[in-house]
Amino acid sequence: MIEVKNLTKQYGSNLALNHISFSLEEGTILGFLGPNGAGKSTTMNIITGYISPTEGSITVDGFDTLENPLEAKKRIGYLPEIPPLYTDMTVKEYLNFMYDLKKVKLPRKEHIEEICSLVKIDDVYHRLIANLSKGYRQRVGIAQALLGNPPVLILDEPTVGLDPKQIIEIRNLIKGLGRKHTVILSSHILSEVQAVCERVIVINRGSIVADGTPDSLAHSLSNENRLLLRLEGEEEPIKYALQAMNGVKEVLSYGEKEPGVFAFSVESEEGIDLRRSVFALAARNDWPILSMKNTDLTLEDVFLRLTSDLYADQGSEHSSEILDGKEGA
Repeated sequence: MIEVKNLTKQYGSNLALNHISFSLEEGTILGFLGPNGAGKSTTMNIITGYISPTEGSITVDGFDTLENPLEAKKRIGYLPEIPPLYTDMTVKEYLNFMYDLKKVKLPRKEHIEEICSLVKIDDVYHRLIANLSKGYRQRVGIAQALLGNPPVLILDEPTVGLDPKQIIEIRNLIKGLGRKHTVILSSHILSEVQAVCERVIVINRGSIVADGTPDSLAHSLSNENRLLLRLEGEEEPIKYALQAMNGVKEVLSYGEKEPGVFAFSVESEEGIDLRRSVFALAARNDWPILSMKNTDLTLEDVFLRLTSDLYADQGSEHSSEILDGKEGA
């Protein structure tokens, strides 16, 4: 659906983007992350056709953004961080204005009604945008991005400034849109990216430093493969059985945490996922698992490691290992 090849952007002596490449399949929700000045907004502006690259190419649904800009732009719906709303218009007037501006060919009334129902702005359709809450304005912004039913949606900080209830509503809306659209989501709320996106690209200093699922990135950067368990049963038999499992390097017992419940740390060999084996072992022996979690990093930890100056300077070799085999996944 989207193919970015060797994208470079130079502002005088400043290299904003340094030959980045990635591809995005249809129906994927991509989280695009990076600190301020990393090149994230530049990349999104180039994809939408707002600015031109110094080098490289972008194709959207097979159309090159430089050779066929109009066809490429028809296939993109864009919500900037500050929605491009005319506050002296009603929602109805604004969406009809944007319908004409985008030269949409779909049946006007039915198409706009369908979008309003999808983003849940039917009840404010005749109200002035100036009188709407921040949450409703974001919804109107998403509605304009959906006009023409573009296969690609680019959403820049879609939940900034919203209250917790509104954030959940917009998050659920984006997940629903991902069923029919390819979505690129830029956000500084990392828990939101982890909840919504199946793939994450982290950009720093104009280069992609990581590309993969949130879980795979967390696992790649963790220094150990360790499960923390709480099982109900007898301590020594449980510890012995865990130690005897294939792929186990070390088992530590942390003692009884509640009556008849013991905590264990189980370290596996590199590349071994023990969760299913532990579950099967516990089921065979009638040892209820009260908790099981790994010690992988959170997405916030991953982001900080990949974008900190210390990691950027010293961890380039490790970041290339994270990237290896991930592009276009």
